[in-house]
Amino acid sequence: MGRGKLRIHLGAAPGVGKTYAMLAEARRRAERGTDCVVAFVETHGRPRTEALLTGLEQVPYRWLEHGGATVAEMDLDAVLARRPRVALVDELAHTNAPGSRNAKRWQDVEELLAAGIDVLSTVGIQHLESLGDTVESITGVREAETVPDEVVRRADQVELVDMTPEALRRRMAHGNIHQPDQVDAALSSYFRPGNLAALRELALLWVADRVDAHLQRYRSEHAVSAIWGSRERIVVGLTGGPEGRTLIRRAARLAEKGAGGQLLAVYISRSDGLTSASPGELAAQRTLVEDLGGSFHHVVGDDIPAALLDFARGANATQIVLGSSRRRTWQYVFGPGVGATVARDCGPDMDVHIVTHEEAAKGRGLPVARGAPLGRLRLAWGWTVGTAGPVVLAVLLSAVDPGLAIDMLMFLAVTVAAALLGGLWPALASAAVGSLLLNFLYTPPLHTWSVSDPRNIVAIVVFVAVGASVASVVDLAARRTQQAARLRAESEILSFLAGNVLRGETGLEDLLERVRETFGMESAALLERAGDVEPWTCAGRVGRGRPVERPEDADVEVPVGDHMALALTGRVPPAEDRRVLAAFAAQAAVVLDRRRLREQADRALALAEGNRIRTALLAAVSHDLRTPLAGIKAAVSSLRSEDVEWSDEDRAELLEGIEDGADRLDHLVGNLLDMSRLHTGTVTPLIRGTDLDEVVPRALGGVPEDSVALDVPETLPMVDADPGLLERAMANVIENAVKYSPPGEKVLVAASALAGRVEVRVVDRGPGVPDEAKERIFAPFQRHGDAPRGAGVGLGLAVARGFTEAMGGTLNADDTPGGGLTMTLTLHAADARPEDGRVAARNERRAS
Repeated sequence: MGRGKLRIHLGAAPGVGKTYAMLAEARRRAERGTDCVVAFVETHGRPRTEALLTGLEQVPYRWLEHGGATVAEMDLDAVLARRPRVALVDELAHTNAPGSRNAKRWQDVEELLAAGIDVLSTVGIQHLESLGDTVESITGVREAETVPDEVVRRADQVELVDMTPEALRRRMAHGNIHQPDQVDAALSSYFRPGNLAALRELALLWVADRVDAHLQRYRSEHAVSAIWGSRERIVVGLTGGPEGRTLIRRAARLAEKGAGGQLLAVYISRSDGLTSASPGELAAQRTLVEDLGGSFHHVVGDDIPAALLDFARGANATQIVLGSSRRRTWQYVFGPGVGATVARDCGPDMDVHIVTHEEAAKGRGLPVARGAPLGRLRLAWGWTVGTAGPVVLAVLLSAVDPGLAIDMLMFLAVTVAAALLGGLWPALASAAVGSLLLNFLYTPPLHTWSVSDPRNIVAIVVFVAVGASVASVVDLAARRTQQAARLRAESEILSFLAGNVLRGETGLEDLLERVRETFGMESAALLERAGDVEPWTCAGRVGRGRPVERPEDADVEVPVGDHMALALTGRVPPAEDRRVLAAFAAQAAVVLDRRRLREQADRALALAEGNRIRTALLAAVSHDLRTPLAGIKAAVSSLRSEDVEWSDEDRAELLEGIEDGADRLDHLVGNLLDMSRLHTGTVTPLIRGTDLDEVVPRALGGVPEDSVALDVPETLPMVDADPGLLERAMANVIENAVKYSPPGEKVLVAASALAGRVEVRVVDRGPGVPDEAKERIFAPFQRHGDAPRGAGVGLGLAVARGFTEAMGGTLNADDTPGGGLTMTLTLHAADARPEDGRVAARNERRAS
């Protein structure tokens, strides 16, 4: 059976009805006879959503104990055993409770898809991983549960579930989303019209990008070259001249006028690798484009207008921005220019904007790049002067008779002009035509092809030799100039490439994309294999060309050692390009090796850190755990001794010592185990609405009575937290504060709400901590000041911060005004996340 298909209902905001839409789709499929089951659906107590469950088969949930509560999770094994055609799995970004097979629900969905089961699921736009910072800046709430964007992008279908902010607020006001007592708070915080409009825009743009990717793939697969103006794409053509920055800014303003507008800057160089642009100016323009949110492309093409139009059509561009020509008026005799040619050939589906600038009509100011040694236009002028020039000169000289010497000098001048323009062969043609005309018109006997005076023969021979010599020098100089410019271009490319690679600024895909653009290829891939008989695998690939599985299937194959090759498709470049291609291939291998070495280094660092933790754990066990054990053993041995008659007071004191030692052991072992869990990444919090006034009092069990003053109002909003982890974190912080507080001074534990967050402050009047040590006290196995060894292994605050950050919160140390230390633990308020249906349980628990 093949892989199942995934359909995701993407909610533009909480409460728009994505679960309702998923259930409605399931009922439609069930009515058509499709085998649909409910693997997990969270109705949030909404009657209309619950009504849609009627008639749908539900796989029993799996109930897990966590943090003193029983929570329901999807029973993955039961769904796999049932093997339905379609499974409904709500809340794709959900974090599973500890004890589940996978940490996240989307990983459960991957197993269902791999088993050939189609899945209908839901996710809110606020839970996409890449949008976490953006959503937090809009709503003030950081989503603790996220799903990687790539998981959603891989879905076979993504359906946007949308609603206007006004309609969604009416639904909220009617009580269709939250309980009546929560409506006012929600409407004035998360569900403000601006928040909802911004979330809606994020969802629309994200879905539009995904649709655009599908459209580009469809156009590539079906070879569609016509422009489909589904969104504004602005292509700005750059020459590398100083006017480029003006054009980029103008194009960026055009792109901003339409929602979802895209800016693409393209610089076109000739296929011989020569460039007339300043590398520094191009680098500055690339940076400007990227700062404005666009992308920079380097394309190879001898016919610049055609290459520009090909790129624009391939990118499905709707507008092209070009600068006014820098040509002077007389230069238009050589052709209409790039702007006029592009405007003539672009067709009716593309607009061309010609932007004026300060450099217009001032001359190019840059050396001209040539594809051939002297360029096709220059060769044409050379042949014209070399063949027609002597004839025109003969007609002009027929009116006067300056003498043979002057005639020869005039014909020699024409030959030199032909050499300067067209090189060797036009000059030789000019010398041949000129010598024949000199012989026929000016050498006695006139109007015959014979020469009577030997001196005239010598003069004609010298004339031909001088013309050929000048032509050879000009042609050789042109070729040497071409070679020097080409080598300079190659050195600039390789220098830029090597610098980026050495600085680690270029990834493998970025490097392959530069290869593809530089040489005008359709695709570029780095292939490798383990041995001579092993199959090839693709280490990295870019471009839209046909996939290449073996180097011999590519248009260009550049081997890198025995078991790696750079494979390019699109065209066969000239032989002289293979040197640069070989350098690119070698650099690609270096980048791949560096990436793997970095991964190995990261693993080695993790192992080293693990070894450090284990060494510290052993040191803690060897000393800090031995002390309470020794005390317990001494007390027990004393009680069991038959030589001493213990009084009731002595016996009670020894028993109290045993109990204190056992409590210390329990505390130390608990911190050691918690630190180990944090280090290995096995702490998976079950985030739900939690009351601070229930958790904080339970955290006081390890400190003496009357050592803490509580100020935790019952009116505080619930927090998004794991009750068990929160209790342990608070206990460690409070015990640390009590340990360093002066005798008779109570530690104050106060809580307050602020802007969608709840802060818990633990205030002591102890000696405090210097600023430079405030972060160090949260490191494992750190004791501040002269704390004795028996005071613990230095893990309490490290565990507290680790648990707090695992719940999406923060724990920081600040000075207490008047002396002492204040620990501030900050968590997200559950009331700021109205999509969490468990928030309503707070009032029910308080009422009970």
